Amino acid sequence: MIDFVVLWVDGNDENWREKRDKYAQIDEDKNIARFRDWDNLQYLFRAFEQFTPWVRKIHFVTDGHLPKWLNLSHPKLNIVKHQDYIDSKYLPIFSANPLEIYLNYIDDLAEQFVFFNDDFFITKEISSDRFFQQNLPCDTLISNAISSSSGVGHFVLNNIEILNKHLDKRVSLKRDFTKWFNIKYGINNFRNVALLPWSRFTGFVDFHMPQPFLKSTFDEVWDLEEDKLQQTMSNRFRRCSDCNQYLFRYWQLASGKFVPISMKDTKYLTLKSEFLDSSVIEDVISLQKYSMICLNDDSSIDEKSFIQLKEKIKGSFEKILPNKSGFEL
Repeated sequence: MIDFVVLWVDGNDENWREKRDKYAQIDEDKNIARFRDWDNLQYLFRAFEQFTPWVRKIHFVTDGHLPKWLNLSHPKLNIVKHQDYIDSKYLPIFSANPLEIYLNYIDDLAEQFVFFNDDFFITKEISSDRFFQQNLPCDTLISNAISSSSGVGHFVLNNIEILNKHLDKRVSLKRDFTKWFNIKYGINNFRNVALLPWSRFTGFVDFHMPQPFLKSTFDEVWDLEEDKLQQTMSNRFRRCSDCNQYLFRYWQLASGKFVPISMKDTKYLTLKSEFLDSSVIEDVISLQKYSMICLNDDSSIDEKSFIQLKEKIKGSFEKILPNKSGFEL
């Protein structure tokens, strides 16, 4: 029994924008790339129906606004408004971090679930054992050195500090050696070799893809670090003191609660204006070279290019998912 959780925000909602601007404290709080709506969410739901019919329930997390095309009566759909699972003292929230770290409080959430941002997509049929095997999440453990240039470096550092406080890298290596060094990682095994001399966890490569979790992992970390996590809950916008959902992924990796897999079936793509004059979008979507992709927004895209690129992306999705799903009216 596997659930999906999807976080979505309608950046075009004027009421929501006014509310955001009311609480915004710095310019970054209004970063357009973090809230811009590409009008392609329907293709994620079409993919759920066509490529992952085995999913039990889809928990759709929203501030309250909903896509006009969404069929609210679909038996697999559970609408989760922020106030449905988050204490009112923290609301409103304009950062994904508090929403993500509190997912275990969603009513009727399965023990095994997969987390989706609204820029994640499934582009061809995929089986449930791509996400879970032996009742454990499937993942790839590749060591990394933390870099603040990633944009989420502060969050990652906070996550790793918590990890090193409670878990021992040397114990993890001894217990789960074949999960640290696995043929499925290919050349990336050398990253783990290079960072082997460090006795503490230095970080992990984040693939920014649909992420399988155990609900019990969230419960365990919350029991140990409630004060630190409550600090994240109190931040309406992203702040350097935040933790994020990667903390729970790292915990699963460091505690050996995962099954090693390859990530070669995924593709992360930062959208750029120059894609308008290339076949990159078509190659990644229409040719179905990958099982899962991320189409990450970039604030450098101007409004004209954004409109053109949005239509190009929708056209590519139409080639592989042309028919409405039961999730659409």
